[in-house]
Amino acid sequence: MRHFFRRKSSCQVAKDRLKILLISDRVNCSPEVMEMIKSDIAKVISKYMKIDADNMEIQINTKGSKGRGGSKPSLYANIPIVDVSTDLAANR
Repeated sequence: MRHFFRRKSSCQVAKDRLKILLISDRVNCSPEVMEMIKSDIAKVISKYMKIDADNMEIQINTKGSKGRGGSKPSLYANIPIVDVSTDLAANR
């Protein structure tokens, strides 16, 4: 349980960022496109619940989803939910 509250070292953060950069480069997805995807996802989900879009994280990974042509990229999103209220859906 302690590992959830530990801060990552600057070395680990840099390593994670490099992995994200390399993966986005392999799937031909520029940082601008990643930001547009993030913005669109935030807009859609915000229709149904209140989220913390400033702390939302998205990334593209290539591990785990093997297809016929080798590894297939997958989009992962970590979206902090502030409130799940039925009022938001009712006001649409």
